Amino acid sequence: MSEQRIVVDPVTRIEGHLRVEVVVDENNVVKEAYSGSTLWRGIEQIVKGRDPRDAGFFTQRICGVCTYSHYRAGIIAVEKALGIVPPLNAELTRTLMNAALYLHDHVVHFYQLHGLDWVDIISALQADPVKASEEAFKYCDTPYATGADKLKEVKEKVAAFAKKGNLGPFANAYWGHSTYKFTPEQNLIVLSHYLECLSIQRTMAQMMAIFGSKNPHPQSLTVGGVTCVMDILSPSRLGEYLTKFKEVSEFVNRAYYPDIVMAAKAYGNEPSVLNDVGVANLLSYDEFMVGRNDNLFQSGIILNGDISKVYEVDDMKITEEATRAWYKDDKPLHPYDGKTEPNYTGLVDMNTLDGHGKMVDTKVFNVKGKYSWIKAPRYEGKPMQVGPLASIVVNYARGNKRVVPVVDKFLKDTGLPLSAVFSTLGRTAARMLEAKIVVNHGLEAFNNLVENLKSDQETCAKYVIDKNKEYKGYFAGNAPRGALSHWCRIKDGVITNWQAVVPSTWNASPKDANGVRGSYEECIIGLKIADLTQPLEIIRKIHSYDPCIACAVHVMDTKGNKLGEYKINPNL
Repeated sequence: MSEQRIVVDPVTRIEGHLRVEVVVDENNVVKEAYSGSTLWRGIEQIVKGRDPRDAGFFTQRICGVCTYSHYRAGIIAVEKALGIVPPLNAELTRTLMNAALYLHDHVVHFYQLHGLDWVDIISALQADPVKASEEAFKYCDTPYATGADKLKEVKEKVAAFAKKGNLGPFANAYWGHSTYKFTPEQNLIVLSHYLECLSIQRTMAQMMAIFGSKNPHPQSLTVGGVTCVMDILSPSRLGEYLTKFKEVSEFVNRAYYPDIVMAAKAYGNEPSVLNDVGVANLLSYDEFMVGRNDNLFQSGIILNGDISKVYEVDDMKITEEATRAWYKDDKPLHPYDGKTEPNYTGLVDMNTLDGHGKMVDTKVFNVKGKYSWIKAPRYEGKPMQVGPLASIVVNYARGNKRVVPVVDKFLKDTGLPLSAVFSTLGRTAARMLEAKIVVNHGLEAFNNLVENLKSDQETCAKYVIDKNKEYKGYFAGNAPRGALSHWCRIKDGVITNWQAVVPSTWNASPKDANGVRGSYEECIIGLKIADLTQPLEIIRKIHSYDPCIACAVHVMDTKGNKLGEYKINPNL
């Protein structure tokens, strides 16, 4: 048989709904790829006509995970428009909350969302706990939750699920797939950390709530500063944050880091996770103010994977276009002038290969027209890849003194060349490296906050909004998934336009007017799939970006019509 099309819909273990369609040749090699969202975002419309001081509370509802990123972006975009400079205490407190978000997002991404693409749970049931315990010491002097008794307990717990004929949260996967490379003992080690991470998640959420009052959707940011004055002046609250930060740091250093080193060694020769950079143009912003005029991560642009040159970012060169997206205005528009008027044109009929190897009638993307609710952001007309890979590479190329030693040690521990970063394996490792750098240096912000409070307790700047003036401003920074910008216009004291250019919009971009692919689509081209009925290789690559389609698009019905219905099976 010549070319065939397979559809992965929905891509699971992500936020929101993403659909990927690929065309493969007679050797199961991907010749063309299409990624598209099947949900629409409406936040931009919701904030129009609102008081700009309320924008952050609405924009944080864009997502259920990176709530804080959009909250902060909504607040800072308005501050920039009004010319407000928040006090240092407010800036550093925002950094401490950001550290809680980053650590939560990265750790959960690997263990709960992406890790099972690397770990075969069924194989772990064949492991020898004593040998697994000995194996863990190859990657860490003090491994986390990997004593022989602990691993025996983990194995028995999951085996009890399997004995019932139902693996619970581990059901319906491609266990036994030929591209899994961990030994049974290595699988058992990561499985133990998967379960431990369920508890660590709670600690990281509590870190956010110390200064944000709750998690998700914290409440303590306000235009001009923060409102958690009593918390940052309380030694017990500061001590609570410090204790939880150190607890999470232990998990990152003794579980997350060694598990990724183990993965790099096990998968170092697996073709399906190497040599697939996707879009090789990288964009990253300044992020994590740890002191006055001192950021943990620096901004920059790298073009065509050439790390010998880092370009400065000019945000006025950003546009979004909708040639292949379900919106009316196709031409490239700067976010200040962006429009989000929907124009859904639907799917078309075609025969595709299903999960049982049979050709079936299917609704598929109209690849000659529009096929996604995600627009196509471009920088000077070029697609960009954003996220931890971009952040780590940009900062390594800049010689960032906090980043370079961590990356060099990881390369030494794994034996991999720097070029290996440009891959699915590298993208997964870069996320861990960002978490490692945050635990290494995040407390610089904490210490500077404590020191500054000795002489300065200001937490919010004064300002006025002149209703006779027009304002415009934007936020540009990094969310855990990558470069994020929010753009606003204010007139007559209310918001007249708002646009959010989010990380998953950059990476999940459909083709543009020139037929140029976004990073999801580009990284799949040339991929050889071992079994077309079990496209694990596609899922593993897409998951490495940590897709957040809820962030990129949203759905709503203003008339209150029911859009879907879910039935919960209590036996799962």
